[in-house]
Amino acid sequence: MLQEGAHGKWTVSSSDESAEENSDSEKPCTSSLSDAARGRTSGPQYPCSEARKAAHKRKTSPLKLPDKSLSTEAPPPVKQRPSQEGSGWCLSSSDEETEDHQKPAHKETVKEEKYDVPKEHLLNLCKDDKLSENVKEEEYNTTPSEAQDIWDLVTGGNPFRFFLTKVSGIEQNYNSGALHIKDILSPLFGTLISSAQFNYCIDVGWLVRQYPQEFRRKPLLIVHGEKRESKAELMAQARPYENISFCQAKLDIAFGTHHTKMMLLLYEEGLRVVIHTSNLIAEDWHQKTQGIWLSPLYPRLPKGGSGSAGESATNFKSDLISYLTAYNSPALKEWVEQIQEHDLSETRVYLLGSTPGRYQGSDKEKWGHLRLRKLLKDHALSIPAQESWPLVGQFSSIGSMGADGSKWLCSEFQESLVAAGSSLTTFRKCDVPIHLVYPTVNNVRQSLEGYPAGGSLPYSIQTAQKQLWLHSYFHKWSAEVTGRTHAIPHIKTYMRLSPDFQKIAWFLVTSANLSKAAWGALEKNGSQLMIRSYELGVLFLPSAFGLDKGYFHVGQKKFPEKKDSATYFPVPYDLPPEHYESKVRQPPGGKDVERIPILRDGLIK
Repeated sequence: MLQEGAHGKWTVSSSDESAEENSDSEKPCTSSLSDAARGRTSGPQYPCSEARKAAHKRKTSPLKLPDKSLSTEAPPPVKQRPSQEGSGWCLSSSDEETEDHQKPAHKETVKEEKYDVPKEHLLNLCKDDKLSENVKEEEYNTTPSEAQDIWDLVTGGNPFRFFLTKVSGIEQNYNSGALHIKDILSPLFGTLISSAQFNYCIDVGWLVRQYPQEFRRKPLLIVHGEKRESKAELMAQARPYENISFCQAKLDIAFGTHHTKMMLLLYEEGLRVVIHTSNLIAEDWHQKTQGIWLSPLYPRLPKGGSGSAGESATNFKSDLISYLTAYNSPALKEWVEQIQEHDLSETRVYLLGSTPGRYQGSDKEKWGHLRLRKLLKDHALSIPAQESWPLVGQFSSIGSMGADGSKWLCSEFQESLVAAGSSLTTFRKCDVPIHLVYPTVNNVRQSLEGYPAGGSLPYSIQTAQKQLWLHSYFHKWSAEVTGRTHAIPHIKTYMRLSPDFQKIAWFLVTSANLSKAAWGALEKNGSQLMIRSYELGVLFLPSAFGLDKGYFHVGQKKFPEKKDSATYFPVPYDLPPEHYESKVRQPPGGKDVERIPILRDGLIK
């Protein structure tokens, strides 16, 4: 459905918006189970958002990028378009829980309670999924030489340990240094004993197939936030696998999600932590731009050590334990004990998480944007003329920001992102430039996935119409530096850059989109921080990498940067970001000419 307003035209869906603080993050779809009962299996057979379900139905053969010089304004490739009659595009579903507080979950055992799902449904729920009716899931295999290259890269070629996922359909040299989930789970990285997968959208059958054959019966804990029918469906997917157990994350505040994406991998040789941005479904590891932080292999500590042994200068170990403890789940207690028994001292990033709740006093600084504020105040160096250093935020979903910037974005959120050193400087409203990177209509239309890529870019029309002021901050997605301009971003990144975009004060990769639900919002005159969702990311600060100048140089020549790589941080998209295009429109009955940004929010209906 085409909308037009004071800031131009954009394409959106017509989902019902929730309360003011509601995030437009992907909402879980609970209709798949009933669809299976009626014999309809055209959609994905795993819990997912309505937007992704709609996009799944529209998925056609992926576009192979034929020419690197393809203009962003060129007409789209001709594709066969199935009839859209009666189905339409759904940007995001707002069929959320209506109660603010759910009943406390019963104390969990490692294996959750089973749900009664008719046996005839299991074949549909657990069958091998496809990217579409016309595109079968690609088998990903590495040659011995490729495996060695990956091993060399992970063990010494990337000091930041920040990677992108491999993308099908781009020039292969741009996949050099990138990882697939099968690489991460490969025996090359260790002899797996057990693992835990934290995620939002999970296709159990697909996930099991990403493990090497010899590891597929190893204990696997899945940490999720599904409820009711979606939870029953997830449980049914796992029924064929005796080694799989579950931990349900408690979501006691309405409209919250379990959005964290993390892997804990216990090996005979040690422990590894992986924090990333991909859902555990085939689409997210196929033709999207995603980010990964891969920890070193943490060795086991000698027995009898102190409780503080194995801590890093960034307090990563204690922060990770605090995050897992916040779930208050017996299923995760075993993983806390495993982490305590390993040496995480080589970690050079800071952990930044969000957990649902209302926090006061010192607890306010444990999570969300106030946690980022504290980390920057404590560990980032003050920047000369810092009001001229812009902020860049890049994300795949947008929540409600309020009637104007002073309600959240340019007040409490901006104050957290501009914190540095012991400075107490308070900036006037939006003094610091803010660049928000979010895909345009052309980005989606010309992407490798085509319009179905918008299924992972939820931004509802109701929210967009309430915050037209926000759209003046929008910038295009462009990633020529990594060959991923046509791979729609599901990665989320935030950073502070110098005015010439050549230096970075800090860089964050996270699961958190631009929403109060993810980052938290102050209540009660600032005395309380309320967070709805689980999120997790890692913060890169120059001081943790031995740089005393207070900044990294921007690495934009090759990803990841090779030469002097401890100094050049590999930013995965083009800088400076390009502002949305404008069209000139004559206002009805007026002589003034307006500059109208072309806006978008994910999908067309």
